[in-house]
Amino acid sequence: MTSAPLRFHGLLLLVVALILASATVTAADETADGAPLFINLVTDDPHRAHMALHFGQKQLELGHPLTVFLNDRGVFIAAKQGGERFGLHQEIIGELVTAGAKVIVCPMCMQHYGVTEADLLEGLNVGNPTLTGGALFAPDTRTLTW
Repeated sequence: MTSAPLRFHGLLLLVVALILASATVTAADETADGAPLFINLVTDDPHRAHMALHFGQKQLELGHPLTVFLNDRGVFIAAKQGGERFGLHQEIIGELVTAGAKVIVCPMCMQHYGVTEADLLEGLNVGNPTLTGGALFAPDTRTLTW
């Protein structure tokens, strides 16, 4: 048989453990609430690009400020002449911009691949250290790369 004081201490330890576990989950949830997301999109592979944009779109809908940085071959998705191959992607980018996301295009990559500012979809920003760095280094920003 277990004595009453031992049962009480066991129950007290269980209650304290549950309170601490609850506080830890709550703190983690609070940290993630509204944390900005920075998606580094380097590919022109249609499937991978769609995954990135769709994921970002869902996170934006959940209240996370979103920045999509199109660089390396990702700049082709931002170019109007890519509409035939990237029509769905460009539609999502338009929806993201309308919903308040920032879409930044790498100027060095644009130059490398021959994409001009006039070629870009409406509402996209050509990157610079202040714009891109400001989004990337904003407090609590999470980053993902495709």
